[in-house]
Amino acid sequence: MLKGSREAILRRVQPISVHGQISWDVYFCDADDPDGQVSVARVGPETVNQLLEPGDRIRLDYTLGAVIGIHKVATPA
Repeated sequence: MLKGSREAILRRVQPISVHGQISWDVYFCDADDPDGQVSVARVGPETVNQLLEPGDRIRLDYTLGAVIGIHKVATPA
């Protein structure tokens, strides 16, 4: 995806340290296929604007194929 966003289901968040810099590996699957393939995006903690829990519905913002933002999507009541 060149630029845009898509919804997904969060599977887990794994903090990692690369040369002392903290990053997160965010594991997710397509919102339309929750039992499908799990993908991963490595992002900085500033990319996520809210506390996320496994099972949350999220929106991934992309630019040039890289995730640049992760937002929790409100579930309808």
